[in-house]
Amino acid sequence: MAVINIVMVEPEIPQNTGNVARTCAATGARLHLVGPMGFKIDDKKLKRAGLDYWQYLDITYYDNLDDFFAKNQGDFYYYTTKALHTHTDVEYPDNCYLLFGKETKGLPEELLLKNPDRCVRIPMINDARSLNLSNSVAIGVYEVLRQWNYPELQNFGQLHNYKW
Repeated sequence: MAVINIVMVEPEIPQNTGNVARTCAATGARLHLVGPMGFKIDDKKLKRAGLDYWQYLDITYYDNLDDFFAKNQGDFYYYTTKALHTHTDVEYPDNCYLLFGKETKGLPEELLLKNPDRCVRIPMINDARSLNLSNSVAIGVYEVLRQWNYPELQNFGQLHNYKW
């Protein structure tokens, strides 16, 4: 199966990270958490948001961005409200990394400046500051999966009390 890597850089809100963890578990995406984080990984709010999906999660922790980049190679895409390109302009390759910054500041601008062609934006109205972080991750993951034709994901459902 093709691999998507979701990278959360210095997440601050445990519920967002829990929601992202659940999205990763349900889609087979790998989760990379880059510190420092604004909570402890055993936070009850984090676990509650992820519910019972933790056993399906492939997760790696890093001390900081330098640690992350020293241990990973591939095609990196930086999700930011400051980008010149939209997230649908990109053809995402196998083993791509989608990076998302902390809720209050996003990704470091120095990182964005060094990678202008890899910075992507989810379109929204001018007066909106940003989307919720976990929603942005879900949009990014599902754009990649859509382009890959949802490999190895179940594309049908079944009613509980009736048959289709």
